[in-house]
Amino acid sequence: MKDKNDIWDTKASAEDYRAAQKYLALLFSEAEAKRLVERLRHAPTIEYEAKDLLRASQTHLLGKDNPNLADDLKKIKKGKKLSPVLLVRGDGKLGVALTIADGYHRICASWHWDEECPVACCLVGIDLPEAKTSRKRGRKSQ
Repeated sequence: MKDKNDIWDTKASAEDYRAAQKYLALLFSEAEAKRLVERLRHAPTIEYEAKDLLRASQTHLLGKDNPNLADDLKKIKKGKKLSPVLLVRGDGKLGVALTIADGYHRICASWHWDEECPVACCLVGIDLPEAKTSRKRGRKSQ
């Protein structure tokens, strides 16, 4: 019998990476967005719960009536795999939330499918100047 929660593909599609770069270019320079996406292409696929991704990104669960979410639920019901979501790690000390570069609707669809279902993710961090400084200071004092 097929696992109900086996809904994720192992690799994101080319379109997912293009969408992530387009979105990230709104938050970062074109060069930084391109660099982040290149790192996402090589990031391993890991799992997190949808509720934790939504909380860390400070986003809300979409309703089942959302057309994109409904399309993803149809894919799941037909046994088609969803692409892993693409994430850029936030920094809690600086109040920077997790960024969902691509896959917000997929996160919400997986929660509606089964709120305990793990979400396949590719996650990279961004080097923030303030974070580098505080980390260096923290190491010296140890």
